[in-house]
Amino acid sequence: MNSKKLGKGLHLLGLLAFLAFTLFPFYWMVASSFKDQTDLLASPPVWTFIPTVANYAEVWQDDKVFGAIRNSLIVASCTTLLAVAMGAPAAYSLARFQFRGKKDLWFWFISNRMISPIVLALPVYLLAQSAGLLDTHLVLILIYLSFCLPIVVWICTDQFRSIPPDLEQAARLDNANQWDIFWRIYLPLGLPGIAVSAIFSFIFSWNELLYALVLTRSAVQTAPVIATSYMSGYELPWGKIMATGTIIVLPVTIFALFVSRHMVRGLTMGATK
Repeated sequence: MNSKKLGKGLHLLGLLAFLAFTLFPFYWMVASSFKDQTDLLASPPVWTFIPTVANYAEVWQDDKVFGAIRNSLIVASCTTLLAVAMGAPAAYSLARFQFRGKKDLWFWFISNRMISPIVLALPVYLLAQSAGLLDTHLVLILIYLSFCLPIVVWICTDQFRSIPPDLEQAARLDNANQWDIFWRIYLPLGLPGIAVSAIFSFIFSWNELLYALVLTRSAVQTAPVIATSYMSGYELPWGKIMATGTIIVLPVTIFALFVSRHMVRGLTMGATK
């Protein structure tokens, strides 16, 4: 009994240590956003300080920040909706049908995530320039969709495979067509996996910096680009940067909390047969 209690205690301590390690960067960002420049640059770091909202006041007065957040919301929301709308039917086909080239198609979806984004930055820029799509929402949505769609297909395919085929056979006995089976059986039962893939797609689209920095100028700058624009060779306003970062993280956090009840089930469902 003592050894079991000791094991559980060590396990709990390990989990708490991992949780603290994971949450510390978020704590430091939020805490730094309420510090003045003197406290931010203090060495050793200041742990107790008088909070100030001056950094948020400066950010609030900067119209570029909220314009960038609006652009990020448009791009991330459209990318997520399109990725789920296109990826879920594709995942259903890969999970339940046998057709020529299925293995090659599945490998393409998996290998797509192996490509380093920096490798495609220049070709994508040249294509966008020749098509007249630079500094538009559409070019970011298209490039993000090419990266998010494989994630949705990957997760949803495994999710749909875990659904018992007997349900589909029972539906066919009731004269249900293919669309009814997908819409009334696979989508509701596969909702946890769809929610997880939507979270990953939204977070990727929201946080992505490289393509947003290369493909935008001023009209469609996203939130991460604006956050890095404060940095210069003469000044690093860490308080303003941290306040902007906190504001940027909030929408993703709210979205994750909104679908969190599906997330754990979606990550574990399909792991066992």
